[in-house]
Amino acid sequence: MENFNAAELAQKIMERIRSEYKELKTLNVMILGKTGVGKSTLINNMFSQKIAETGVGKPVTDTIRKYEKQDFPLAIYDTPGLELGGDNAVENLLEEAIGLIRDGVKSGDISKAIHCIWYCISTPSHRFEQSEIDFLKRFLDETENFCVPVLIVMTQSYSRRDALELKHEIEKENLKIVNIVPVLAEDYDIDEEYTAKAFGLDRLSEIMYSVIPEAVQKTFICVQCANIELKKRKAQAVVAASAAVAATTGAVPIPFSDAALLVPEQIGMLGGITVVFGIPVEKASLVAILSSTIGTAGTTVLGKTVVSSILKCIPAYGSAIGGAISAATAAALTAALGEAYIALLVRVAKGELKPADIQSKEGMDAIRRLFKQRLSLKRDKDGMPLE
Repeated sequence: MENFNAAELAQKIMERIRSEYKELKTLNVMILGKTGVGKSTLINNMFSQKIAETGVGKPVTDTIRKYEKQDFPLAIYDTPGLELGGDNAVENLLEEAIGLIRDGVKSGDISKAIHCIWYCISTPSHRFEQSEIDFLKRFLDETENFCVPVLIVMTQSYSRRDALELKHEIEKENLKIVNIVPVLAEDYDIDEEYTAKAFGLDRLSEIMYSVIPEAVQKTFICVQCANIELKKRKAQAVVAASAAVAATTGAVPIPFSDAALLVPEQIGMLGGITVVFGIPVEKASLVAILSSTIGTAGTTVLGKTVVSSILKCIPAYGSAIGGAISAATAAALTAALGEAYIALLVRVAKGELKPADIQSKEGMDAIRRLFKQRLSLKRDKDGMPLE
């Protein structure tokens, strides 16, 4: 059985991460609305890469520009404000936007299709103008057969009361849309004494995730940065699946010397969690994480060199049997490693810890504490914590 030290295992995880990133389909979002409604602020606070800050887009029609970054599976199709150029310009925009959606569907390539449309309205305008209503009704009628979800995003919602009032007015139009979501994309200083706190992006992300095609849901989880809880839930699903496989592998107790049987599943788990969070993790950081849990001499988190010390942390029901690792122990250890890694990446996602800080003493101490805490939890036969 092949054994790995921490550096070798980290390299294999990096390879798995790169492989999973390459498999992600491109998520395409079209954004409509008048000029000055805060589309750039919305985009930059929803997604982990500041695409709208580049200011450079590739023209895909006379009026629509496509914004993207190399090696990042997201494309934003930005349209000009509806007030530009009068009726002819509006007709051209309508034709080009519908044509772009139609061409994406006809291509048969999920990475070329438009997956979601945001129609942005500025809440401080206090009104949904008739010209916008007419445009949107025509747009919805002509794209209905393409089944692309349309969300109205009420941007710049400094006042929740104003947002609620405008939302009620929009609802009276009975438009064929998925939902209306008031949003304040970032904190806004009203004056020296009061700051309106950002809200709504987490709800927008939940709704969007539920309506986009399944083929790009994984991509959305990776590229969005507004809803850490959504990332956490999906990462926990990765851990649950990996723990279940580990339990199956350990259905016949595994001798300590064969603990590396579980390495492929742990590699996949850590790689999958990294992709869910969409956080750049260096190989050195992975080495630090693995060294903090398995020790520099270990072959795997279940390696025989660390079994004696690790098993002391596990409740009796998951202990080793006759010098071998049971199914419950295999699942518990795999789950504990995954959960500790999730907890660490949550801290990074919240800005409490920088990715580079994982390699520091503070970072290594944190992952060590998190791992030990999760090892001590009582778990079911599949390795999941008992409430």
